[in-house]
Amino acid sequence: MAMSVGGAGAEDKPMSDINTTPLVDVMLVLLIIFLIAVPVAIQQIQKLHIPIMVSQESKDKVENLLLTVSTTDSGGRSAGDPGFEGAQRGGDCRIYFNNITPVDSDELRDMAFKRLDAIVKRAGGPEALKDNPEMVPQVHIRADVEAPWRCVAGAIYNVQISGYPTVGFISTPVDPNG
Repeated sequence: MAMSVGGAGAEDKPMSDINTTPLVDVMLVLLIIFLIAVPVAIQQIQKLHIPIMVSQESKDKVENLLLTVSTTDSGGRSAGDPGFEGAQRGGDCRIYFNNITPVDSDELRDMAFKRLDAIVKRAGGPEALKDNPEMVPQVHIRADVEAPWRCVAGAIYNVQISGYPTVGFISTPVDPNG
């Protein structure tokens, strides 16, 4: 082990010598631990047997109703029509049942009621749904930003009249980087 003693003619400069003995000791201990632990871990992993399961669709899956609310553009064209320029605040309301079928208010009310009635009958009646409220379908509404509130409120009113107790909204999350 070396020791530096300052002499009369020595310059005052910091020592740059590092004692590597403790570092080498720690590394050797870790090497020994890993040499022992790795074979034990490999033996444990090789004995693992993962079962193969057949995926089946759940029979008690909730069938939520999806609605899209939009309006016509300045030319009177609906979403999906060629040349559609986007919803306008003053346009006519357009509601799409299950995001595909265009319906008016009366059709929405009738189709929503028939759909809910079929789900309730298939579940075994209203009493069966009272026991399991998670099985009651919900309405999910996706509305265009430019769609006026009167269109969205009309859709909510019609599905609640049909018997759906829960209405929610689907939105696109805001990109924090954009």
